[in-house]
Amino acid sequence: MISVQDQVYDIIAKEASIERARIAPGSTLKDLEISSLDAVQIIFAIEERFEIYMPYNNPSFDVDTVGGLVDTVERLLREKRTA
Repeated sequence: MISVQDQVYDIIAKEASIERARIAPGSTLKDLEISSLDAVQIIFAIEERFEIYMPYNNPSFDVDTVGGLVDTVERLLREKRTA
């Protein structure tokens, strides 16, 4: 089974047309030179893939870094399983 991290990295690489090797947990989308339009597409693709809703303005979720995105997806998936 492919990890959540690998799936998120694959989505970012595909949607932003960048090499997957450039993506690291501490990277921000700005560090990766991802446009705001591509960032929106990335969020939509993550939501669609995992059937979740990303909490853009919730301060208890870090969606500023790639690692934060992965952690957020994993947390939302855990919450979804227990709901």
